[in-house]
Amino acid sequence: MQTEERRPTPDEIPGQKLPYPASQEDMVPAPDSDLSNYQPANKLQGKVALITGGDSGIGRAVAIAYALEGAKVAITYNVNDADAQTAQQAVAERGGDCLTIKMDVRKPEECAAAVQQTLDRFGQLNILVNNAAFQMTQQSLEDLTEVQFRQTLETNVFGYFYMVKAALPHLEAGDVIINTGSIVGKIGKGMLVDYATSKGAVHALTKSLAQSLADRQIRVNAVVPGPVWTPNIPATMPIEKVDNYDTDNAFGRAGQPEELAPAYVFLAAQDSSFMTGALVDVTGGQLSS
Repeated sequence: MQTEERRPTPDEIPGQKLPYPASQEDMVPAPDSDLSNYQPANKLQGKVALITGGDSGIGRAVAIAYALEGAKVAITYNVNDADAQTAQQAVAERGGDCLTIKMDVRKPEECAAAVQQTLDRFGQLNILVNNAAFQMTQQSLEDLTEVQFRQTLETNVFGYFYMVKAALPHLEAGDVIINTGSIVGKIGKGMLVDYATSKGAVHALTKSLAQSLADRQIRVNAVVPGPVWTPNIPATMPIEKVDNYDTDNAFGRAGQPEELAPAYVFLAAQDSSFMTGALVDVTGGQLSS
């Protein structure tokens, strides 16, 4: 029988600043992404998933959940070899098969290579999860440089486009694309102007792709997280914002990565066969209107 897990309250998350990109293993407390209380039902048996940004945070939790549901998974990452190895080991410990691919989603040729490596290893591709993202807070618009604005859009929007373009020739009817949006893409965020802009674009991209690919029976949806305790938080936010993170939602706490993963399972499985172009909010009650 599934039991409710206790989640850290904001006062149990101390102020901390980690170098970017941060390792999940250095966070206090460590994010909960092991799905130890998850009840799988073979929803993805025989499927192959490619998850960008799968080494830590939400991506790692999704990789574990997919493996528990019977899928083979490939995860991409950009820097942290140790986090990628930990994610790979976590999948293996649950009886899954995980390929790790170090690459940069801002480079279309590397996106194409990641898809090809997945095909070479597993022979097929059924689920693309666009999850890799860059964010960095700035206290004023004057501090937001053109270089950062470009990096954010290239990672969070162009990277998703490149991955879709690379994967699409290998996707068939019934296959799915799942993007990671953000509540700030709906409501904005003063210290995350570029990030919020990019996530708003992801939402529009999701809806447009859903319409474009509907005749091929390829579904495209997005999960829209609220505040989630991931390595991006202590690596990119002011220490005073990390302290007691986060109370900007009805539940008054940050989500944990494993609380997002079931939404990605639902959107990848036949359970959501009549859903496309949807933005699925998992925000703890932080509403867009």
